[in-house]
Amino acid sequence: MTDAFRDHLSLFSSALTLREQRGSMLASNIANAATPGFKARDMDFQAMLNAETGHGALATSNNRHFATSTQGAGQAGYRVPVNPSLDGNTVELAVEQMEFAENSLRYQTSLTLLNRRISGLNQAIKGE
Repeated sequence: MTDAFRDHLSLFSSALTLREQRGSMLASNIANAATPGFKARDMDFQAMLNAETGHGALATSNNRHFATSTQGAGQAGYRVPVNPSLDGNTVELAVEQMEFAENSLRYQTSLTLLNRRISGLNQAIKGE
């Protein structure tokens, strides 16, 4: 029975964990905006979530099908700056702040959806 609950909530749990990791990464970028030579890092949230939940690459059932690649999908990468600075720092403060705000909003949304899912399970258990 507990496996059913865990499976029911695992996507939201994984999403919250990854959002927290991404928020920490973006906060580090913002904190190092004035550090010479610092390279801004970010992650592809959807690719990371797919890798963590076991989704992603399509299965091929025929040798004429094209295989999709998820190589490097579960890794954080370096952000390519639009306007690189002369000291080698790749942090663009406006971009990082916007990404951080969006990530925070999506974290709150994931938390709200998880709370609603738990409330729904509670109602089902109580028979309401």
